[in-house]
Amino acid sequence: MAGPSAPAVLAKGMKHLDLDGHDLPPSPAPSSPSNGRKYALATELVYTESGDQYNSSSMPIYQSATFKGGPGQEYDYSRSGNPTRTHLERHMAKIMNANRALVVSSGMGACDVITRILKPGDEVVTGDDLYGGTNRLLTYLKENGGINVKHVDTTKLDVVKAALSSKTTMVLLETPTNPLIKIVDISGISSAAHEANTDCYVAVDNTMMSPYLQNPLDLGADVTYESGTKYLSGHHDVMAGIIGVNSASLGDKFYFMINSTGCGLAPFDSWLLLRGVKTLAVRMEKQQANAMAIAEFLENHGFKVRYPGLKSHSQYALHWSQARGAGAVLSFETGSINLSERIVESTKLFGISVSFGCVNSLISMPCRMSHASIDPATRKERALPEDIIRLCVGIEDLTDLVDDLSQALVRAGAVRLTSEGFEALSVAEGETGRTTQVVDEP
Repeated sequence: MAGPSAPAVLAKGMKHLDLDGHDLPPSPAPSSPSNGRKYALATELVYTESGDQYNSSSMPIYQSATFKGGPGQEYDYSRSGNPTRTHLERHMAKIMNANRALVVSSGMGACDVITRILKPGDEVVTGDDLYGGTNRLLTYLKENGGINVKHVDTTKLDVVKAALSSKTTMVLLETPTNPLIKIVDISGISSAAHEANTDCYVAVDNTMMSPYLQNPLDLGADVTYESGTKYLSGHHDVMAGIIGVNSASLGDKFYFMINSTGCGLAPFDSWLLLRGVKTLAVRMEKQQANAMAIAEFLENHGFKVRYPGLKSHSQYALHWSQARGAGAVLSFETGSINLSERIVESTKLFGISVSFGCVNSLISMPCRMSHASIDPATRKERALPEDIIRLCVGIEDLTDLVDDLSQALVRAGAVRLTSEGFEALSVAEGETGRTTQVVDEP
């Protein structure tokens, strides 16, 4: 008896199911508690189902560039798709409250994919306090791609509404902003943007909060994206970017760009991110608890601190109306560039680095580092203080972190140690009264 015909074999290979039995394109991973109640997010981060033939508790790494078989099979080339990457995308869609998630090689890679849907003549409304890399990309698109980019104060809804028009194709937001920690009304701006142009896309960089603390898609945004290098990974051992959408057509457009340009996340990096995201809840809880204590410590010693966990933050109520936590990034000002430089150079546990989201605490001067690509005139126009210091708080012991920051403040001459504790110095005193005394107790 003759064997199956070639068309029959191909038809079998063309089943639109992945190794876990899900329909393509990627959709959220299943979450099916036996009691019918949806799992809490801390559980969802850890829980994944896999159809691995050996019942592996950790998704295998399919470290293969190609897959054997004929036309129509699900996987043929890892640039277009890979089982490990697909598993990560389904997992991320679930925890981002998205209908589809796509993962790429970096956070800026995600931003690049999103902005590639823009055409010459399109208009982008965005903030005046942006990550330096985002600002750099938008400047390039403005100067070379014919895109009209408007930088406005996105914390003021009336200012954003005035900037919107029927030509506005995209609104690009960060909240909290980096490094001024300003809060943006995601819901209000999304409604205004869609009213101005029903085809306008609202994209929100959610890196600072992560899906654990904020879900922009639930607030009316069309796209949420973030650098997986930060909180999702948590250990600064992988570069990754994640895009979440609810629109199937928009997801297809982004996938087309990813497949065409080859920026999809590699199998091993996908596996590392899968491993890292499982501990997001415990890491973030510890980090933001440390950050809150440090923010209060700095504020109590006279520094101007920017942190949404402090009730002194001018947009405290707005932040807590759309987020579930304050995060672990804060910034403060000293009033002197030289003083800030000395503080940054005097820390030991706080490593000098441009990034954030790691289990290790980091410190930086954005105007000298992450935002140095924004020219001084533009920084001045956008009221970005040259002396601002950004702290990205990790999971270390709080007492050790406060001790380290304390000795740095004393060494730099920002505070004076007295018999009753710390005494803040004026900027003039700090410039002339440098000391090298080490603080053992906060």
